[in-house]
Amino acid sequence: MTALSSLHSLFFSPLLKIPSPKLKPSPFFTPPTTGNVISSIKAHKLRKRTEPKLTKRHAVTDMSSSAVPTPDDHKVLVGPASEEESRGERRVADYDWTEEWYPLYLTKDVPDDAPLGLTVFDQQIVLYKDGKGELRCHQDRCPHRLAKLSEGQLIDGRLECLYHGWQFEGEGKCVKIPQLPADAKIPRSACVRTYEVKESQGVVWVWMSQKTPPNPDKLPWFENFARPGFQDVSTIHELPYDHSILLENLMDPAHIPISHDRTDYSAKREDAQPLGFEVTERTDRGFAGRWGKEKDELLPNFLRFEAPCVLQNNRELVDSKTGEKHYFTGLFLCRPTGQGKSMLIVRFGATKRSPLAKLFPKWYFHQNASKVFEQDMGFLSSQNEVLMKEKVPTKELYLNLRSSDTWVAEYRKWMDKVGHGMPYHLGHSTISLPKVPAVVEHAPAGLVAGVSASSPAKGAIGTMHAPNLANRYFRHVIHCKGCSSVIKAFSTWKNSLSVVAAALTVLAILASGRQWKAFCLASASLCLAGVYACSTAIAMNTTNFIRTHRRL
Repeated sequence: MTALSSLHSLFFSPLLKIPSPKLKPSPFFTPPTTGNVISSIKAHKLRKRTEPKLTKRHAVTDMSSSAVPTPDDHKVLVGPASEEESRGERRVADYDWTEEWYPLYLTKDVPDDAPLGLTVFDQQIVLYKDGKGELRCHQDRCPHRLAKLSEGQLIDGRLECLYHGWQFEGEGKCVKIPQLPADAKIPRSACVRTYEVKESQGVVWVWMSQKTPPNPDKLPWFENFARPGFQDVSTIHELPYDHSILLENLMDPAHIPISHDRTDYSAKREDAQPLGFEVTERTDRGFAGRWGKEKDELLPNFLRFEAPCVLQNNRELVDSKTGEKHYFTGLFLCRPTGQGKSMLIVRFGATKRSPLAKLFPKWYFHQNASKVFEQDMGFLSSQNEVLMKEKVPTKELYLNLRSSDTWVAEYRKWMDKVGHGMPYHLGHSTISLPKVPAVVEHAPAGLVAGVSASSPAKGAIGTMHAPNLANRYFRHVIHCKGCSSVIKAFSTWKNSLSVVAAALTVLAILASGRQWKAFCLASASLCLAGVYACSTAIAMNTTNFIRTHRRL
């Protein structure tokens, strides 16, 4: 089984039919290339380095390694990708993080009757649907006294601030101030900053620039998702670590057999092995290339990263009997919500599905995806802490192997080119730390506050509704209409069956006939079995994965 198949099946094992020996890699699938740009690794020399040339504003001091690299080390570690890099030179690309489209939410999960507070690089915005059902996005700040508009409500399609009741229409204009005298006009300055949003292929995107008009050419478009018969399962997850660490993790197929051991039948520790990589394209907006098992004659998988935060993994197969092509895609949209946190939209799909997929409800795939991210969450969060504590570029901390970490090195080197245009970044050779402290929400707000208040953790029967990103309920369920509805339905059935079981037990005690007693007790047992099934389904959707280790 290929590493890509493992990656797909980790999330949705019944969704995709694992390629059989009758399927072979397509000879027609040729991604854009600019030649093989993998460079041989140069010998490292320990010396006091100076600031790389062409650097705009990153003062980076290199630290000497505690061990002298040997020739054998150079054979296995990722080295300079060009002569310029080996000389310490670096090309800087024009980049402005605001002049990009960022993935906000899955269209199907945007609330119909409530504002939704979101962030992009700690910039707070509010997304909602107006009276016509059109998506609107504003700065999440009332011009009156800076209260969060996402804590308010929608009245006749207008966004109302919960503090004093000011109301705003879709273009950001204030249309009502309850405290204003009847003969007074609303000040023209009483308006909110608006952001352009677009819906494309089931995802809502936002253009963050207030100075530059939206560039439609930068709006991502995914060819496979537009193919006839293509079907996908999409989930959304909020995660407690930086989006750059998230992207590193997602472009690292080598960790799957170890970290996700036995998540399903396709991930096993004994399958850990060296991988082959071939970088076929490098641009100012990202990179692309092929990868697969080192022993593969052809590298069957094609990975592409594109600014600002889009990663996709594709594979094309041809049925040897019919000649029919089948397309498989793993798409990861990683929004940088702020320092030490991110939000991920995961979409796995194919033009050919396994019949077994119809036997499993969507919530099963969603909880399995949550489990996969929980398996990585501990060490990715600690990695985030170490990087923030050390305050040095990743080349001083990472040992990137050519046989597993090529994409990670490529990503951090891309950050070197564009990091000057970001609020903060950690590159391979450069670093710029945040200028302001991380935003910490001491109390939940908006949609999160509503759910937390309706099912409080304190004084209640459990911690499922505690507003904590370490909690699966708040990482995924609260953002997913489907899973939220499923949990409510199972909870209703659980309570109803519990009442019926209790009533049947009472009847069994009061009944005089032996047959009636047996019937009531049997019925009560069936109801209790239903209660157990409902409790299990609720726990599967809300309980975090607990890791157990296996040794060969």
